[in-house]
Amino acid sequence: MTSNQKPPTLDPLAVARWQRRAPAVTPWLHEEVARRMLDRLQWIKLEPALWAHWCAVRGGLAAHGELRRRYPRAFGFVMETEPGQALHARRALGASWWQQVLQGLPWTARAARFEAPEAGSLNMLWANMALHESADPLALLSRWHRLLAVDGFVMFSCLGPDTARELRGMYQALGWPAAGHQLTDMHDWGDMLVQTGFAEPVMDMERITLTYDSPARLLQELRELGRNFHPERFGALRGRRWRTLLEQQLSERLPRGPDGRLQLTFELIYGHALKARPKVKVSALSAVSVQDMRSMLQQPRT
Repeated sequence: MTSNQKPPTLDPLAVARWQRRAPAVTPWLHEEVARRMLDRLQWIKLEPALWAHWCAVRGGLAAHGELRRRYPRAFGFVMETEPGQALHARRALGASWWQQVLQGLPWTARAARFEAPEAGSLNMLWANMALHESADPLALLSRWHRLLAVDGFVMFSCLGPDTARELRGMYQALGWPAAGHQLTDMHDWGDMLVQTGFAEPVMDMERITLTYDSPARLLQELRELGRNFHPERFGALRGRRWRTLLEQQLSERLPRGPDGRLQLTFELIYGHALKARPKVKVSALSAVSVQDMRSMLQQPRT
């Protein structure tokens, strides 16, 4: 995507409505992805003094506790984009020191902070399973870049384009409207990271197969994860007859494993990138932000 483009098959109004109404719980899959992302921190030697958890309630409350155990002396910010989620985050994560000990956190662990961190102050920004729901991902990546200090890093995960490919194929074969918006490829995320000022992006992905004992359980899981944001999705309410037809088609058309359970693929994308020291192109007229100027003045002379 270029700087003036947004995801072509994602309805911003539908995204905003879902984010306001999304349940204040962490889906099981999000916690599992966060656990896998935590394993990747072993390859990063930087010990952040200030870090932020972006959309912690949906991204992983259990994972937030693991991050605090990993960095007990660091200050961790919780950044929620919706007031309802922010209130729940304060209730769930704003524990006193003795409550932290009861939760298994070391007594040295810093309490979560809920005010907005200063621009250019964070050493790490952690964002689990949020980027694929952004109606303007370039703006979001740019915001994360501004929050990070020089040599700080972003750590994120999101869903990739092969997610629910069996369901998408079924909808297409039946001539139904799209089952969901088109998800962004791993390589495109890498390009957008560079475009928004990040350096040395590292991307990887994996596919996992989840199994379900019934179509009803599969649909319940999908409702917990999100909604259909495609602009050309069916625009009205569905009735019981539709629900019965949908479950019948799922039972007949989706692949099954050796145990007879329905299978659905999820593509998981992981990425991290650094905020490099700013460089200014010399020209007749050059514009430099105050934050970048401070960073450049702090660089050792060579």
